[in-house]
Amino acid sequence: MNRNLYSKLSKVCLKESSADLIFKDANIFDVYTGSFYRGDVAVKQGYIVGIGQGFRGNEIVDCKGKYLFPGFIDAHLHLESTMVSPNELISTAALCGTTSFIVDPHEACNVAGAAGIDYILQQSEKSPANVYVMLPSCVPSTNIDDNGATFLAKDMHPYLESPRILGLGEVMDAQSVLRINPEMWNKLESMDGKTLDGHAPFLEKEALQAYALSGIRTDHEAVDFPYALEQVRCGMHVHVREGSAARNLEAIIKGILREHIDTRSFSFCTDDKHIEDILEEGHISHSIRKAIALGLPVKDAYQMASINTANCYHLEHLGAISPGKQADLVLLSDPKKVDILSVYHKGKRIEKEEKIFIPRCPKDLKKTVHCSPLKAEDFHLPVLRRISNVIGIMEGQITTERLQVSFRRTSNFDPTEYPEYQKIAAIERHLGSGKMAVAICHGYNIHQGAVASSVSHDSHNIIVIGDSDLNMSIAVNELIRSQGGYTVVSHGKVFETLPLPIMGLMTDCGYEEVGRSLRKMKKKLHEMGVPIGIDPFITLSFMALPVIPEIRITPRGICLIKETKPRLIKS
Repeated sequence: MNRNLYSKLSKVCLKESSADLIFKDANIFDVYTGSFYRGDVAVKQGYIVGIGQGFRGNEIVDCKGKYLFPGFIDAHLHLESTMVSPNELISTAALCGTTSFIVDPHEACNVAGAAGIDYILQQSEKSPANVYVMLPSCVPSTNIDDNGATFLAKDMHPYLESPRILGLGEVMDAQSVLRINPEMWNKLESMDGKTLDGHAPFLEKEALQAYALSGIRTDHEAVDFPYALEQVRCGMHVHVREGSAARNLEAIIKGILREHIDTRSFSFCTDDKHIEDILEEGHISHSIRKAIALGLPVKDAYQMASINTANCYHLEHLGAISPGKQADLVLLSDPKKVDILSVYHKGKRIEKEEKIFIPRCPKDLKKTVHCSPLKAEDFHLPVLRRISNVIGIMEGQITTERLQVSFRRTSNFDPTEYPEYQKIAAIERHLGSGKMAVAICHGYNIHQGAVASSVSHDSHNIIVIGDSDLNMSIAVNELIRSQGGYTVVSHGKVFETLPLPIMGLMTDCGYEEVGRSLRKMKKKLHEMGVPIGIDPFITLSFMALPVIPEIRITPRGICLIKETKPRLIKS
């Protein structure tokens, strides 16, 4: 803070001049002591300048004893996963109390490189919240997949001076860290004290310690408490994930309560959460509510949603209600239920219908699906061996399991003969190379149709699951026509398509239209047999990610992921 600004703010603090806004008679949550106390909060030029009584103000919010909290912080998210534009997502989630977002734009970067990062930064610049970016560390995520761009250490340098860049995004290629890969270490070393985000779902003991030794500070991939505890004991900060498909909060919070663990090294994140789930459940507000319902003390839940994350990312101006902090505030009627009355960013109330200027999307980001139409026979899959590798899909998780199943030898696998199994295919869509792979999956259970998407972490090729070659080809060709999105085919006809023309990941349509289309398709997919415990789209989108155990598919073939680097295997 410079002296000129301090001079103006201190006069309000010392009651020598008027505040812009006063929250009168609030029940204030103090993140430092985990306690509540009554008082007035004075705001000037977007800053909290004083707490007490007797301030003069131009505008008064009479809290009448209601509860005032710091704005919530999402510790890690890919906002592309919401499928709406950055501003549409942020404006929606902000009404749920989230006033700060720590974004890893590696989805956009995998499709469009630096232009994808620039799109995220520009589109979110005027949003009614703080939007920070972690520079993608693994673009491409591995060398056994095909994406649309590379993003190297030298490409990061122009971004490092921006105050919106907090550090390096999730480092998924753990082996490049452990084996001292020069390019990976160029990225790590270039951050110069900024936060390094991790992604280590399968490292244990010495390997995890060696990973943490590099300076990588966070991870959001813990699916159970024992692994989360092991990470914390390595000095890492665990982001407890509660997204659309990966819902790890209950397991981790129950472990924290059972073992009486201090929560200072834990925060909340959404990672990948669809817009309709945000509309139905809330955002970080949902994580707070669920954690409290499980028995976590109120003080711990709200600290995890605010000061813990601010400390993790060195955001000294956020996360608390105290002098000098930014006036990002949430007024609640009931802390346990997280009943939100109003939300403020820099002392300004966030309004539902608030309109802001949004830059237009560059034209070249709206034509990114480059592949030729496919025929049904392109999905033929011979079964030539006694035992076949099958991708096992699990409810409530984005991890998979490798199944080895005996099928009748045939020139083309027919899922209708084995109702528990379907075909899955990955098709390269960035360069028009014609690469594609077909395999068998178990657990998705779709019948009489197919579902396809251009949202397919992390390379975002086309991924499709179906019970017939014809249905699968129709679904893929519909995506090519619409330049990306989600589509559902039933009985040989397109049932519904949600076009996502921005990099094949997002749309500039409003959240109402996106939510309506997704709900319609989800309902249909569950009617077609997809289990209720599986989010049809989030689950589909992770089937091609070769950095999460145990088995995946890319356009190059089936990948097996263990502690060593991912490797292609024969089906």
